[in-house]
Formats: sequence, C-alpha cells, structure tokens
Amino acid sequence: MSAAPQTVGVADHGHASTDAGFLDDAFLSEAPLRPGDRVRLVAPSGPSSAASIAYAVEQLSIWGLRPVVGRHAHDTDRQLPYLAGTDDDRRADLVEAWLDPEAQAVVCLRGGYGAMRLLDEIDWSAMRDARISAAGRAKLLTGSSDVTALHQAWGAHVGVPTLFSPMPANAVFHDSSFIRADVHRWMMEPWGGRVIAGPQAETLVAGEVRGRTFGGNLSLIAASIGAPEFTLPTGGIAILEDIEEDLYRLDNLMIQLQRCGWLRAAAGIVFGSWHDCAPSDDVRALMMHYVGDLGVPVAWELGIGHDPEAPSVPMGATARLCAPATEHPRLVVESI
Repeated sequence: MSAAPQTVGVADHGHASTDAGFLDDAFLSEAPLRPGDRVRLVAPSGPSSAASIAYAVEQLSIWGLRPVVGRHAHDTDRQLPYLAGTDDDRRADLVEAWLDPEAQAVVCLRGGYGAMRLLDEIDWSAMRDARISAAGRAKLLTGSSDVTALHQAWGAHVGVPTLFSPMPANAVFHDSSFIRADVHRWMMEPWGGRVIAGPQAETLVAGEVRGRTFGGNLSLIAASIGAPEFTLPTGGIAILEDIEEDLYRLDNLMIQLQRCGWLRAAAGIVFGSWHDCAPSDDVRALMMHYVGDLGVPVAWELGIGHDPEAPSVPMGATARLCAPATEHPRLVVESI
C-alpha cells in the first residue's frame, strides 16, 4: 500500500508560459475535425506494414473523414530499416501534409524512432503560417511516443495545441475499442471540459493547479535538451511517460531533466504509464525522489502513453490538475 499523499496548495498559473501568438483556445469550443474533413497520414518515424496503413485509412474513413496517405508512408530506408524511408522523404511528406490548405489534420501513423531527425531542415515560419486551413480553422497534429519531438516543435514554432494520442497504424489502436472511441472523441468533439483520469491513478502530492500542458515521452524530452524546440514547462503541467526502460535508464533521464531545470519549472506533474519498464513501485519511488519535494501537485499513473488502454491528452492546452488527497486525481481541460 502506498503512503498517504503529501499536500500542497491551490495555484492558478493562467497563461504564464504562453506566447501572444499561441492559439490556446483553438479546440475548446469547436471540434478539431468534422465529417468530410481531409486528413493527411504520415510516417515521420518508423515503418508501418501495408495492412496497418490500410486499417488506419479504413478506420478514419468510418469516422467520415477523408484520409490521404503520404507518398512515402509505405517506404523503409535501405540503410536504416528502422526508419520509414529517408529523412528527406519523411520530412517532405510531413511538410507537404501540414502545408496542404485543404487538410484539417496531420495524423502520424506510428512512432518508433526518427521524428527528431526531421526538425532542423523545416521552414518553421511557413509551418506557422499554415496552421489555419482554407476553411478558417486551426489544424491538428496527432501522435505519441517518438512523435513527442513533433509536439515539442509544434508548441515552440507553430503555436497550436496538438493531441498526444495512440496512433492508427499501431496494434493497440486495432485491439482497443476504448482507444478508438477516445481518439474519435478528441478528434470529432470539442476539448473544453474533457477529463483525463484512470482507475489506477493515484495522488502522490495533493493540490490543484491550472496551466498549459507540456511533455510526452521522457526519453524524447531528455534527448531534446539544448535543441531549438526544447521549452521549459514554466508555470505549466508537465506530463511524462515511457516504455521499456530499465530503472537506471529512467534515473539517468530524470537527472537530466532535473539538472536543466525542466522539473523545477513545472507547476504540476502528471505521470502516465511506464509500460514494460521496471516494476511500478520502483518507478514510482524513483519519480518521487525527483519530484516529491518540489512543492507542486503530483499525479501518478493516469495511463497516458503506451498503456494498452491509454487515453489521449492535449499538449499546449490549458488544463487543471486536480489531485485530491483522498480521491483519484484527474486532468480537466479548460472550458471557454
């Protein structure tokens, strides 16, 4: 049995970490997508099978969307077979998809590795200029895991909220009706008032805070330290998750975030899933070693990330972390 949670006060950091041009409220009262919208499917990281891409197209079509698959989405790099084609080809698909004025969303097919390799050669001014579609609505980027690199870049350079969500060419999307229904809601319904919670969620440090959401996969965030898109979650809610990492590796990653000030900058911390990592109790103790004395609310195991039933979570949206001492914690997206 875990120890009783610590307690800190209630804080409201508003939009302290935002810039004037960030579209904070883009999807709060209006759904990101509508039936008939065009969505571009890209593979910025690892390769997908033809069958999994076909399933992704089928599922999005069932939702009434018009999916268009990137020209190189079926590729595999000859020299580096863990990549879905060359850097230039993957980057070209990603940029072409986002710059398409008729597209309302760019959906990453799967993670793996490779998205960070694309960032330095992208014209971010052009990407920012294209964040509103021809229909006059903000565009959406979706994906998780390795796509954390894109979430960071979109937050730093494009200035629009994104959706950290399971991806349609991954097995969990096929296997979990919960994931499919949850992603559908985030794509096809407004975000304001949505709640992210989970049956295994625990409060580690009680309290309540409001701020913009940051984060994603721990390994990717640590790997981005010093890069142009690396951003401290100042006054925001930091979200962390990972997969298949030994305890010493998680320790190494967390000490990097501690030393660069990333952990200290957050006004609240949410831990997602640690699928196939070290034993959960050991991971929890390690994380508390790094965040337990920061004086901010801390929620454990909201399931975000690689859990077989992982919920989606917006990045760059203003939310309230509610971590009561005697109830399950939850993350609530702000309403207009």
